[in-house]
Amino acid sequence: MLSAYSRLKEILQATPAKLFVISDEVASNKPNPKKWSRKEILGHLIDSASNNHQRFVRLQIDNEIVLPKYKQDEWVSVQRWQQKNWEEIIALWKLYNQHILHIFQHIDESKLFNTVTLGDEEDEIYTLQFLIDDYVDHMEHHLKQIFAE
Repeated sequence: MLSAYSRLKEILQATPAKLFVISDEVASNKPNPKKWSRKEILGHLIDSASNNHQRFVRLQIDNEIVLPKYKQDEWVSVQRWQQKNWEEIIALWKLYNQHILHIFQHIDESKLFNTVTLGDEEDEIYTLQFLIDDYVDHMEHHLKQIFAE
């Protein structure tokens, strides 16, 4: 848990300034029609924050929960991240993740092995600890994509 907290804290300290250097025009560029732009990737990370926020809170309230799967392509499409201002996307990403960091800081460690089933399939059962670690891993993966393009 501490590792994920420290990693997220470091990301939030270092990354926003790097994101603001990227222009709205560059952030809108799509490598090809089937790939996400930087705007859509960061929007996807906000969608991830939204979905995982529910999980992080609910798994501290109940020992076992069932939630729908996250349909990432549909979320990105419906929210039209491509049409939103880049600086607004950055600001929302930063603020939402500052709140996630706050949740991590105050997490009830006795709840880390509570489980969520995603969708109807029993093989998609995850602990709160796994979700926390995976959340930061996932973010690091996509931030590398944003800065690599």
